[in-house]
Amino acid sequence: MKSPPQVVIYTDGGCSGNPGPGGYGIVLVNGDHRKEMSGGFRLTTNNRMELMAVITGLKALKRKCRVRIVTDSQYVAESMTKGWAARWRANSWKNKRKEQVLNRDLWEELLMLCEEHEVSFSWVRGHDGHAENERCDELAVGATRQPGLPADEPYELCHCKKKYKEIFHLKV
Repeated sequence: MKSPPQVVIYTDGGCSGNPGPGGYGIVLVNGDHRKEMSGGFRLTTNNRMELMAVITGLKALKRKCRVRIVTDSQYVAESMTKGWAARWRANSWKNKRKEQVLNRDLWEELLMLCEEHEVSFSWVRGHDGHAENERCDELAVGATRQPGLPADEPYELCHCKKKYKEIFHLKV
């Protein structure tokens, strides 16, 4: 039986303000093949864009692969390598302080995609001269500057609801 292809997915996400307009950049490498992708949203957070980069990279795969995700996000890398995300799911999306986990929608999608592939995560220091990470950063920053960015609907719905309650002094 032929083993699945090996792919490296380099990712980065960021925002201009946090929250603010956000973008993500991805570089997929499979042997001599290389693909770059980016996207963004008009109002989101840095952590959501870091997660979206990984999710978008995994969704681009057409068949089961052995994947190494290279990210400068400790939030993403540690949540996956230390098993926190899996524990949050097992604990009805509550963290160890019994609080609701932020970005549940994206964590659910990421965990599901990781079950479709053989995925490992590696962390690299951002803005430290790593060529692929620097390219992902350029793509992410460029994406935040695109006109007509779409809504990150799960974030905006939650964010606006919370702001509404704060403005009118309602219990959150």
